[in-house]
Amino acid sequence: MFAHQQLKNEPMISKSIIPYDQKLAPLFIRNHLFSLIPNGTQHIYVAGIGSSLINGDSLGPFVGTLLHDMYPNHLTVFGSLQYPLDAETFVPTLSGFSLPENSFVIAIDSVLGPKKHVNSLVVQEGFILPGEGLGQNLPPIGDCSILGVVLEDNPALETSLFYTNLHLIYTMAQTIARGISLFVRQYFRYPSDQPILSNRI
Repeated sequence: MFAHQQLKNEPMISKSIIPYDQKLAPLFIRNHLFSLIPNGTQHIYVAGIGSSLINGDSLGPFVGTLLHDMYPNHLTVFGSLQYPLDAETFVPTLSGFSLPENSFVIAIDSVLGPKKHVNSLVVQEGFILPGEGLGQNLPPIGDCSILGVVLEDNPALETSLFYTNLHLIYTMAQTIARGISLFVRQYFRYPSDQPILSNRI
């Protein structure tokens, strides 16, 4: 839901900017997540934020669907194409849920950003404020985030959200989901032949 303010330069924040079509992007995502996760983490939550009705805002739900039912003992997903975590469902879905100790939350969202970062993935520590880029006031979420820069931060382009190339969104989603899955598989020491994506799509 476009937390584009999180792309501002903040020197204290650990951040990686990765081209979405970089062949090694899933490995870069995995490596950066390893640098952020606290020792002793026992469960990982992925919040796939966004709407399944708007192409440019569907990145989070796509990632959630790709990771659904993967590693059920160690990974829980909120937000999918079937049950999106959007402006209407965000608070009702999460307000009654209490995270256990030793949890780590990865927030996924589409964002607006500088022209030079369009079509990039941004992995960074810290929470995001979902929907702030569209004037919404929702609670912060995430110990870290993976953001897909789908459009330039330009008010004149906001109507393009409905017509954003769905292949771009899906390719970004696959890259992010693969990176998270590789991370979870290695962190919790699953067998190397464990599938890394759901076959639901």
